[in-house]
Amino acid sequence: MLITVRTLANLTIGERSYVLRRAVPGDVEPIVALLAADQLGATRDGGDLAPYERAFQAIDADPAHLLAVVEGPGGQVAGTMQLTFLPGLARRGALRAQIEAVRVHEDHRGGGHGGAMISWAIDEARRRGCALVQLTSDRQRDDAHRFYTRMGFAATHEGFKLALA
Repeated sequence: MLITVRTLANLTIGERSYVLRRAVPGDVEPIVALLAADQLGATRDGGDLAPYERAFQAIDADPAHLLAVVEGPGGQVAGTMQLTFLPGLARRGALRAQIEAVRVHEDHRGGGHGGAMISWAIDEARRRGCALVQLTSDRQRDDAHRFYTRMGFAATHEGFKLALA
């Protein structure tokens, strides 16, 4: 099976060059490792890759979803995020971009990777005609909240979730 890697952007972060690209099946394992290395993901992610591979297939097949990775020198996955484009009737039929599962490898945190990823996501949302970009961040993620505020996001809503067993 031939896999085409689609470069979304070339990023210069510090003095190094990185590629922001659409994730491919071989990225599932390092993405799961990033999710599981997180303070909250450590309790809910990791282990058997089969459910992640099924989810990847569904995400990759749907043009409304984009799972991206930042690839560093040597091919290491330095970061990941999922961008979903949601049509809606509210706000005069506005298209929204939803950013989810933003993670940066611990070796690359604080170096500008997250900012480069989010800036690209905002630009992509504009390019696709979105009226707004939204995201959620767990209440325990104080550092993430400060980061998103610096990126121009405002905490305008209270979120609710219902876990389905």
